[in-house]
Parts: sequence; structure tokens; C-alpha cells
Amino acid sequence: MTTAEGDNSAERSPSVPVISMAMSPEAKKRACFKQLLRKIGSGEHTSKGLTRSEADEAMELMLTGGASDVQIGAFLIAHRIRRPEPQELTGMLDTYKRLGPCLLSEPDQRRPICFGMPFDGRSRTAPIYPLTTLLLVGSGQPVVLQGGKRMPVKFGITALELFASIGLNLNGLSINDVQTGFNRHGLALIYQPEHFPLGEALLPARDDLGKRPPLASAELLWTAHQGHHLLVSGFVHPPTESRAWQALELAGEKDVITVKGLEGGTDLPVSRAGITARIQNSGEPERHIVHPRDHGCFGDDPRWESEEAWAAHAKEALLGRGPMAQSLRWNTGCYLWLSGLSKSLEDGVEKAQTMQSNGVGTTALEKLIAWRASVGR
Repeated sequence: MTTAEGDNSAERSPSVPVISMAMSPEAKKRACFKQLLRKIGSGEHTSKGLTRSEADEAMELMLTGGASDVQIGAFLIAHRIRRPEPQELTGMLDTYKRLGPCLLSEPDQRRPICFGMPFDGRSRTAPIYPLTTLLLVGSGQPVVLQGGKRMPVKFGITALELFASIGLNLNGLSINDVQTGFNRHGLALIYQPEHFPLGEALLPARDDLGKRPPLASAELLWTAHQGHHLLVSGFVHPPTESRAWQALELAGEKDVITVKGLEGGTDLPVSRAGITARIQNSGEPERHIVHPRDHGCFGDDPRWESEEAWAAHAKEALLGRGPMAQSLRWNTGCYLWLSGLSKSLEDGVEKAQTMQSNGVGTTALEKLIAWRASVGR
């Protein structure tokens, strides 16, 4: 006779979920999620990584209400402790690509640069990427950005707020409006609350945990753009870079640049050498160390002060003046070179300086503001 003490039914294999036919659809989803949670949360010696399809399933259940709040919290912290594996990140990207928004280029449009940076924003250094974006767009290089409102754990300044501070309000646009603006003017900002509201589902859990979950790593690798593009992804620690390479290869990305940028983003520092790597067509990573000192751009990285101060400095930097001008010249020069619009890094930096002097970024901003004002009329 089996006693309760000897009954090991609670330790059934995660691959054999026990689901009663009498269960409600919601209960069945929670039972399925429980098996995935057991697989990654079983302890140091018995926990296992999820397959790509299992990670996809887990992410969909969390985003669509198939997992309870307790299950979501347990999954996110267990996954953080054991660290995500490349195929798990790819599975998360599969979910985002299937459930999230889709952005397409016109047949005759230059392939875009898609920047992947932390969704929880910046809080220590002044962001340069919105201004780099304007200079790139002004040079004919389309750019895709994505982000959200202020969110845990950093609650830093966001792309939407930064653009709004210099007069470009990208809030309140439908995904069709974003698509039109991208095709006409070369800029798209995918704003999660409006274009991918399912992605907001996990914000309460992320806030309660107080730590970035592996989902934050997947956000660095995701773009809503479908088709040929150059994906630029920020990273902080070397192990996360190699994991990103593997995950993106599994995801079918053909042209990838990883950047050890400021605060985990894609802004290259001017205070030290910039560490980047490029992978094309699943080849070996090609490391590029770029030295701002060699191109007259060495100095302190501008610090974050306030939206008002940033907006004033941003307008100056677009014209080659003020405390952010040097960082903007360096970042634009690097990305002109990396995107193939300049034959060398030196040429890219020189071209960036000329663009600042000629007000190319300011003109691009004015055109985008005029387009935004016409939407909805």
C-alpha cells in the first residue's frame, strides 16, 4: 500500500503533464505552465534549460494570461538565477515576432538599422541615440527603434520622452501610421504600450522582483522589422554577448553588430575604446575595437541631468556645438561606417562633422515634426 509519505506523484517528469479533462481552459494553461516552471526551477543539479518551442510556449502563456501571477514571478526569478540559454532567448523572440507588431521596408528602401537597447531607459549618461538617429535618417539611412514607457527596474528616460523634448511627439500613432512614416521618412519608433500592449503584461512582476528578468535580454535582440536589416544590440558583460550571438543565429539574423555601449545600450562611449563585434551570414564574430582618441573624439561621456538640459544640449549638438556634440559626431561616424555609408571610420567621422555643420539632423527633425503634425488631419 502506497502511503502519502511515499507517494512521489508530485515529482512526475515535466514532459508528462497531468491535465484532467474536467479542467477549465484557464486551469489547463496553468497546469501546462507548471511543467515548464518545474523544468527550470528544480534546483542546481536537476533544473534543465527549455527547448526553443518550450520557451516560446512559456512566453506566450505569460503574455496572454495563461500563467498565474505567482507562476510568472517564480518563473522569472528562477530563470534569472540559472541564466537563460541561447535557444530559450530565441524562443522568446519567436513569441514576440508572432504576437508583436510587424514593420516592413519598401522594395526600393535601404535596409534599416534596428537598434536594440534596454527598455527601462537611461539614468546616468545623456542618451545620444535619438540624435544619431536623426543624422542617420538625414543621410538616407532608415532607423528602427523600440521601447516603452518608464518601466522597472531603472525607470530611466525613454526614447519617446527624448524625442518629445525636442518637439517630435511620436505618441498616439497607430502601427499603420508608424509604417507610413517609416517608408516616407525613414524613422520608426515601436512604442510598446500602443503597438504591443501584450508586452506590458509582465511589468508588475518585473517591478515586484526588482531585477531584470531574462526577458530584458530578449528585448535587446528583438526588432519588429521583418526582412533584410542590420541589427545592432547592446550588451554589458562578455558572457551575454556570446549568448546573444548564438540566439540571433538560431533566430535567422544575417547581419548583427553587438556593442558594449553605455548603460547596456548602443551609444558608444567617448571616454574609452568602444568594443563591437560583427557577424554576417552566421560566420565567425569579427571584433572591432574603435578608439575615439584616434579620431579627435576623446573626452568625458556627457552625464544625464534633466529633460530640459538634454533638449537644449541636443539642439546644440545637432549643429556641432555644446557638451554632446563630440559624442554625437563619434557615434554617427561609427554607424555611418558600420552601415556601409562611409568607406572608413575616419571618413564616417568627417562626414558626421560636416552633417552637423550643415544642419542635416535639424532638417530631418523639422521634416519629421511636420509629418507628425499632418497625421490624423
